[in-house]
This record gives sequence, C-alpha cells and structure tokens, in this order.
Amino acid sequence: MPQANLCGIWRNHDSKSRKEELVAALHVLTCFDINTDLMHMEKTMKTKKKTLRRLLNIFICLCILGITTLVVINAIVKLSTADQIIGSEEAANLEDIDCILVLGCFVKDDGRPSDMLHDRLRRGVELYDLNAAPKLLMSGDHGREEYDEVAAMKQFAIDKGVPSEDVFMDHAGFSTYESICRAKEIFQADKILIVTQQYHLHRALYIANQLGVEAYGVDSDYHTYVGQFMRDFREILARTKDCAVCIFKPENNAHRMKDVCHTHDA
Repeated sequence: MPQANLCGIWRNHDSKSRKEELVAALHVLTCFDINTDLMHMEKTMKTKKKTLRRLLNIFICLCILGITTLVVINAIVKLSTADQIIGSEEAANLEDIDCILVLGCFVKDDGRPSDMLHDRLRRGVELYDLNAAPKLLMSGDHGREEYDEVAAMKQFAIDKGVPSEDVFMDHAGFSTYESICRAKEIFQADKILIVTQQYHLHRALYIANQLGVEAYGVDSDYHTYVGQFMRDFREILARTKDCAVCIFKPENNAHRMKDVCHTHDA
C-alpha cells in the first residue's frame, strides 16, 4: 500500500478518535452539570423542607400555647368567682349593697328588650323587690341616637312598679369592663350585685374583683337561649381578652363621659 494512503488512513483514524474523545468529554461535562444541578436542587429542597418543618413546629407550639392559655385563664376566671354567684334569697340577706347592676344586652328595633335582656331585667326587679339594694343601675349601649338600651331597661323597671328615682342610667356601658368601672368611678358603688346570665357572670365578677369592687352575682337564666353554644365559645375568648384588659387597666372613659349618666329619665 502506498505511504500516502497509509498516512490518510491514520489521520482519519486520529480525527475520528479525537471526535469520540470530544463527544465523551462533552458527555462527561453534561453529566457533571446535571449532577451538580440535581445536587443543588436536592440541597434547596432539603433546606425548604427544613424551613417548612421548623415553621410547622413553631405554628404547632403557638397553637398549643394559645389553647393552654385559653384553658388556664378560663379556669382561673371561673374558679376564682364561683363562690360569688348566689341565689336571690341569699342576695337579699346581704348588707350595705349600694346597687343592683343590670348589664345591658340587645334591644329589638321596636325598643323591646331581647329575651336575654328581658330576663336580666326581670331578675334585677325581683332583687329590688326583695330589698336586696335600694337602687337599680341600668348600664348599656347608647352610642347611637337611634339605639338606646338603657331607656328600654329603665322603662321595663318602671312598668314593673320601680320608682323612677330609684333607677340610675349609665348610657356608656359599652362593655362589661366599662360598665363595672363606671359603676365604681362614676356612681361610687363599692359593693354591688351584678345581674346577667351565668356564662357571662364569671367574667363580670372577675373584672369587679380586679377593679377592687366587692361584688356578688345573681344569674338570670330562667331558660335556655338560642345560639348559646356560640355565646359560650365567644365567652372563652372574651374572658381571655378582659383578663389582659384588667392587667393593663387602660384609662377608662368614665371621667370624660359624665354627661351620659342620669338618675332620672333622659
């Protein structure tokens, strides 16, 4: 075979080998890049999973802490006030009660008390008739001109034979805390009977204790009420909220709203 042909075959073989080597090298580089990307993705996924796991653990811990806080605070509120809830006859035997505080509740569009408020007023008048206290203090929401809880409350008492001069009116009882705070600060009541449904009574008595008011509660549960389950649930949250309010004791609007307190018809 001629020498030139041999050289050509060699060069062709050498070129083919170099191509194969180049392809192999590119394949190795590609595999390396893919492996690097996969490793990076795997590392990123592990980091995300670790972060999500950590956030989930924090969320679970916060839920447990929140539920524990609700349970503990509700237990404290209920247990610390259980002995202060008494019956009408026992309330009538107490001495030096300044007033019977009836806490306001929803009033219908036609001005009539709702079922719950009706029962609170019924119990309040009953205690007044038993001479448990010389005065009734009606505390409710009159934040809007067209909505007036206390006027309806006072009218109920008058219709039941209570003299108008024995019915005090607090038009700024926008919350349980405010009603009791104002009973102390505005009406100078140091020893009171609180009338409301029992589920609400524990919180009212707890607030009174924290504000330094000697208080006893008489429930007005003459029957069961529609939607009581949701009220009980909301009350759990309300007790926790008012526990915090009692700790910080925010400045009340008592002294700057004296003009909405009346002893006679408004």
